[in-house]
Amino acid sequence: MSKQLLWLIVWGIVFGYMESAVVVYLREIYYPEGFAFPLVRIEDHILLTELLREAATLLILWTTVSLAYNKMQSRFAAFFLLFGLWDIFYYIFLKLLLHWPESLNTWDILFLIPAPWVGPVWAPVLVSIGFIYAGTTLLFQHQKNRFFHFGRSFILLELTSVLLIIVSFMIPGSSLHEQHTGIHFPWAIFLTGFLMGIGIFLYTVYRPSQTDRS
Repeated sequence: MSKQLLWLIVWGIVFGYMESAVVVYLREIYYPEGFAFPLVRIEDHILLTELLREAATLLILWTTVSLAYNKMQSRFAAFFLLFGLWDIFYYIFLKLLLHWPESLNTWDILFLIPAPWVGPVWAPVLVSIGFIYAGTTLLFQHQKNRFFHFGRSFILLELTSVLLIIVSFMIPGSSLHEQHTGIHFPWAIFLTGFLMGIGIFLYTVYRPSQTDRS
């Protein structure tokens, strides 16, 4: 493992702590008795601040990988790696700080852009594991100066898988406006998207003659 990659891993872990610290403060203000559904309505300016913070987080991730790598494929691989580490260690640090989540089946608000994403913790953790695997697989190959040829079909299919996963989070997220407590997670849509994404990646990466020295 290169020193560059090692420091990126450290960065992802530390950023996970920073994210969890923000949540500790928000829950101290809005959920002093412990986080639970239905959600407490927050002021518009706080909601806007949170939306902009999430957008800024994604920009910080992309800026970091852009400074670390010159090639676009390496940037995307590093972005997936950092995103996965950030998300998993976010939950690890919340467990250490707040003893939450109680289990992988605990529900959480995952994202707010462009609308609320909601789901059990195991779902984003599974996605993050896939991101970490894909990112490290590509970056280790890049260290050997081997880069993959990802065609239009690969990109379209992966985008479709991502869209399915996002939809699976936004469907239960839409019920938050009515403050429903009995939310159902469309796991069939989620697993279809996840298995499609990881399957296409494995097929493409491990198919013969997919790498080329550059």
